[in-house]
Amino acid sequence: MDQAVFYRKKGNELTIVVVHVDDCTLAATRLSLIEGVKAGLRKYVEITDLGELHWLLGIEIRRDRQARTISMSQRAYLESTIRRYNLEDVKPYSTPMETNIKLTSAQSPKTPQEIAQMRNVPYIEAVGSLMWACLGTRPDIAFSVTTLSRFSKNPGQAHWDAAKRVLRYLKGTKDLWLTFGGMEKELVGYADADGSMAEDRRAITGYAFLLNGGAVSWSCKRQEIVSLSTTESEYIAATSAAKEALWLRTLVAKLFSPIDGPTSLLSDNQSAIALAKDQQYHARTKHIDIRFHFIRWVISEGHLSLVYCPTNDMVADTLTKALPSA
Repeated sequence: MDQAVFYRKKGNELTIVVVHVDDCTLAATRLSLIEGVKAGLRKYVEITDLGELHWLLGIEIRRDRQARTISMSQRAYLESTIRRYNLEDVKPYSTPMETNIKLTSAQSPKTPQEIAQMRNVPYIEAVGSLMWACLGTRPDIAFSVTTLSRFSKNPGQAHWDAAKRVLRYLKGTKDLWLTFGGMEKELVGYADADGSMAEDRRAITGYAFLLNGGAVSWSCKRQEIVSLSTTESEYIAATSAAKEALWLRTLVAKLFSPIDGPTSLLSDNQSAIALAKDQQYHARTKHIDIRFHFIRWVISEGHLSLVYCPTNDMVADTLTKALPSA
């Protein structure tokens, strides 16, 4: 299920090795199993033993054994990124993007003066820096980064101001940690769509999956087709989330134990839920590509349970639009 994850089971003993290029993270049910893997590797290659995991790819990792939690943060990376763009002394923002401002290609430079003004602005570098934070531990900026990346070829001053706003938001929230270990241990997903408000009329699909109380997978992407209704865009978003749910279910089952019962996928659109559960012919939805009806099979096979969730409780809402401060 994942070519960078290796595991070995022997009775009740489990050893997992996760590899990123030449960095290996080891986890096991007993410390002696970890020492055994290290000793085995030393027979063939030279390794550097860094001891208990505290840092991985610029991500700081903390364990609270008493509370049985693991937390991850990119605080050091965010601080260095903020310094790189000379934003240490600016006032932080409480949200990553303004709700009443729409970024469009019309704001890109057109005159020679505007092009010259933006020539030395490190827009692509800033968006790339934000991308790594978004992929690592900060799903809260996923929508902002996805929006900003659309204008990388020809960014304007409005786009650059929006990128700096995200950095200023991170300056004020750099001490937030992504924490795992809570009452909710089961895998649960949230799927949402924004309703085709972008200039190209393509809706945004956003989904997030939580395991042991923390987000383990999230996505914010433009849909491939132009939806003709909110129901259709939400239905397509649920199908995209269903594919990720199947992969996560199988990965968890391979490493630990099979998941009993269907995984809950929460959606805030009643029509999309009814369409996914109903196998009947519908004249208004006959144009929807067959591949998007994949979610019906997933539900009928008992892998997934599509559940209604009020919009105010929809975790994936922050992945599809700019929201106001709580």
